[in-house]
Amino acid sequence: MFKKLFGKGKEVKKESEIYAPMTGEYVKIEDIPDPVFAQKMMGEGFGIKPTEGEVVSPIEGKVDNVFPTKHAIGLKADNDLEILVHIGLDTVQLDGKGFEILVESGDTVKLGDPLVKFDLDYINEHAKSVISPVIITNSDSLTDISSAEVSSLVKGATKVIDVTIK
Repeated sequence: MFKKLFGKGKEVKKESEIYAPMTGEYVKIEDIPDPVFAQKMMGEGFGIKPTEGEVVSPIEGKVDNVFPTKHAIGLKADNDLEILVHIGLDTVQLDGKGFEILVESGDTVKLGDPLVKFDLDYINEHAKSVISPVIITNSDSLTDISSAEVSSLVKGATKVIDVTIK
């Protein structure tokens, strides 16, 4: 109330659109070959079987967390929506090999801004799977979620999920 009275707060939209952070093939979350992701233990989302080695921001917001092993990146929108982009499965064990981080924690990003480059062949050869989960880590804060009917994804261009946050 005080924010409105004194004009300090800007109204934050509760609706968000999540776009594909990678170009490739859409994978239903239940079909990700890892029970932590497939059983939604970390939250709602989807997977991507990438066809090229670049991750872009699926939302507008801030870089919340760059994992030291470079295999995952956390983002946060102005409305507190939290997204985790995890490149491949069991890629933490690669200890950063095959990944190049292009941003730092705290950076502001727009939809489509490059975040990470990765060696797709290296990941394919050395990790459990190249399938990359995109997870809403605060799914319990959502009041609505709907997925688009998509099969092939273009990074920064294909809308995959609409959500409404509490």
